[in-house]
Amino acid sequence: MKVYIKKPLIPMTDYESSSEEVRKEYDDQIAKHGRITNMKRTMLHDVQSFKTYMDWYTLYDNLCPVLGNRALQIFSYAISTGNDCLICGLFFTKILVDNGEDLENLQVNETEQLLIDFGVAITKDPHNIPQEIYDRLRAKFSDKVLVQLIAFAGIMYATNLFNTVACVPLDEELYGYRSDNTSEE
Repeated sequence: MKVYIKKPLIPMTDYESSSEEVRKEYDDQIAKHGRITNMKRTMLHDVQSFKTYMDWYTLYDNLCPVLGNRALQIFSYAISTGNDCLICGLFFTKILVDNGEDLENLQVNETEQLLIDFGVAITKDPHNIPQEIYDRLRAKFSDKVLVQLIAFAGIMYATNLFNTVACVPLDEELYGYRSDNTSEE
């Protein structure tokens, strides 16, 4: 599938002309992550919406001790690429490649494969996730972890949707990770 980069539906907020509340969120993002992404700059037109999406990090931090960074990155990658989300797909491509992963020959353990299978199934048809995947999830995780996983996947899916529908511009740091099937429209 060819992915097109469209003109943004919503302009990104500008730090200098933003309210004090928005500038505080900018500063917080830069302090935590060293930069602020185009998605976050776009989303900051409404601080409440921004904060809702930022709960992705809370769920990530809650799941990390159970699954580990790599498994969550792989899960996020599976969901984002399954949704054809250019920004999130490339964001997780960058993370994985920069950590030495070969995405063409990704070596995964049983849990990571389960998360890939679950992520792909969610994006393919959430109404018909194979029972075999549900059985594997039930055997591996507690009810609490299952709730967190589904909520995490939901926010990841919603983030993909926001970026795609709002036509958020691709962050410059991701340009080098684009494939030949990305073009300007």
